[in-house]
Amino acid sequence: ATDAIVLRLPWRAPFDFAQLLAFHARRVIPGVEAVTQLGYRRSIIVDGEPGWFEVRAVAREPALALHLHHPRTQALGTIAVRVRRMFDLDADPRELRTAFAGDGLLGPLIKRWPGQRLPGAWDGFELAVRAVLGQQVSVAAARTLAARVAAAYGQPNPANAPADVAVLFPTAAQLAQAPLEAQGLTRARAATIRSLAQAVVEGRVAFRPEQTLGDFVDSLVALPGIGAWTAHYIAMRALSQPDAF
Repeated sequence: ATDAIVLRLPWRAPFDFAQLLAFHARRVIPGVEAVTQLGYRRSIIVDGEPGWFEVRAVAREPALALHLHHPRTQALGTIAVRVRRMFDLDADPRELRTAFAGDGLLGPLIKRWPGQRLPGAWDGFELAVRAVLGQQVSVAAARTLAARVAAAYGQPNPANAPADVAVLFPTAAQLAQAPLEAQGLTRARAATIRSLAQAVVEGRVAFRPEQTLGDFVDSLVALPGIGAWTAHYIAMRALSQPDAF
């Protein structure tokens, strides 16, 4: 009845999907992503083709349903892997519980809040920009700045997407020379994002999950305005690096 392809993405119980949705709801970039009563959806561009997807819980099943709207079926595998990483579906909560049960701090927390997962990110560059925007400001302020950047420099999503995901987040090439100060960013913050974008364009910074944590952090802290804390935060959420601190 629709142009969506629906994939079933299983997870291991327990899985606190509501907590993940609440995390993303506080950080959504209007026009790029949205959290609804059903789940999470966002605009995407893969293999040069725009599209969008929605992730919903499957009633009475340990799985999420990925409703995908994208013209290239060859990209299904890549998209599914990225969505699984975004919602940390490959985590084994039983292994985590066993590993931390004897820890005086983490053991009680795991018992109190079972099924916690790492909130990942769809796109590494987008997450890095958001991390820089969030330096020394509140989550709400960072969200406002990200919305301005997306509205000013992002492109319309031509994939017949709903209005709340009708914008594609700008690429590194689009932000490398952008006058971001016009969107309310400080001069230093704007310069950091332009330097980050240029480094991505030139290949000096990449978001390949197979690279080592040390190599990735080194590539980021070499840029002005990005310290170890920001670099490790990006590594944790964009690359699912378990040793990021």
